Amino acid sequence: MPSNEGFATIIRNYRVLIVGGSYGGLSAALALIDLCAGRLARFNSNADSKPPQRQVPVQITVVDERDGFYHLIGSPKALACDKFASKTWNRFKDIPALQSPNMRFLRGSVSSVNCQEKSAQILDLETNETVEESYDFLLASSGLRRVFPTVPQSLLRHKFLEEARGHQEEIRSARNGVVIIGGGAVGVEMAAELKELDPKQKVTLVHSRDRLLSAEPLPDDFKDRVTSVLREAGVEVILGRRVIDTTAVETEGEKQAWNLTLSNGTQIKAGHVMNAVSKSVPTTSYLPQDALTQDGYVNIRSSLQFPTNIPNADHHFAMGDIASWTGIKRCGGAMHMGHYAATNVHQVMLSERFNIKPEFTTLNNFPPVIGLALGNTAVVYTPDEGTRDGEDLMTIMFGEDMGYTSRFILKIIS
Repeated sequence: MPSNEGFATIIRNYRVLIVGGSYGGLSAALALIDLCAGRLARFNSNADSKPPQRQVPVQITVVDERDGFYHLIGSPKALACDKFASKTWNRFKDIPALQSPNMRFLRGSVSSVNCQEKSAQILDLETNETVEESYDFLLASSGLRRVFPTVPQSLLRHKFLEEARGHQEEIRSARNGVVIIGGGAVGVEMAAELKELDPKQKVTLVHSRDRLLSAEPLPDDFKDRVTSVLREAGVEVILGRRVIDTTAVETEGEKQAWNLTLSNGTQIKAGHVMNAVSKSVPTTSYLPQDALTQDGYVNIRSSLQFPTNIPNADHHFAMGDIASWTGIKRCGGAMHMGHYAATNVHQVMLSERFNIKPEFTTLNNFPPVIGLALGNTAVVYTPDEGTRDGEDLMTIMFGEDMGYTSRFILKIIS
């Protein structure tokens, strides 16, 4: 006959702390809710899968600085189009799929994690007080620290809408055109979006390298096709030139204007300048240094668990952009990792609670794949099919709302 203490341990909810409420964090939370309730995870794509035979009591806490889910894929369009901006950010409390008695949201920032004690120090942004949160499992999915215009800097939905409207007004009033500095994914999508929304607006994209998307492991024909699509849309693309000086000048009838000096001495005048050059930084300062690479990414195993040198490593997982893994950082990849992390957390729970041998789902290497929305055309690369582009691909890949109501995102927001 087990003791009362043992019985209490058996019926206690597993406490799961998820750091980050974006693609990876929410997909993990929802998949874990499903599995613990004895259902197939909503992200499951294996037709042969069967629902779990046992239920596991779980309580999930999601910590995020924002008050809602921000559709990062749609950022270039949201910051340029007022109508689209309001659809891009949904508060957690307004998303039906997240309204579960087994899930709560804390708007805050994790300052430190003690893997040995399984506890986290969290700054509650509503009360401005630090609270301690104990957990049985930690899933780190806090993403990268990105600057504007890659992502808005606001943490509240109504502040984001104000930020977006202010940005849109600056674009509309830029009589001398808009210059975007930096030809990465954000820069090229923003340039195309601005030209699509206002074909009469002069849009110039300046990139310091000889090809766009120079930092990505992609073939030259893909990068060249992106350049061609932009130029066909009316965007002026300047390659191999660095902006070495930006000076504000007085212009009659315009709120503000700028003179940009390029590395070859050429000068460009602009009514609005957007800097899309930034080095995104992993938000992993709260994690033990022994779990991180030199660049601050989490060294995960193929099961998404922390490296074995970390205390309680099997109860700590990382996914999404902060995980050190192959491939290009993508929202789809983060959701895939979130589903796998939840599956493996559930396996550990079953092992501990019912003495069932865990069967982990492991990641394969991610190949370099990408899809860019350039106005009404998508340019896509996969190793199997190479570079493709077209309006039909835009419909397939992004629909009419930058993928917001795609079958994957719908499983998060509906």
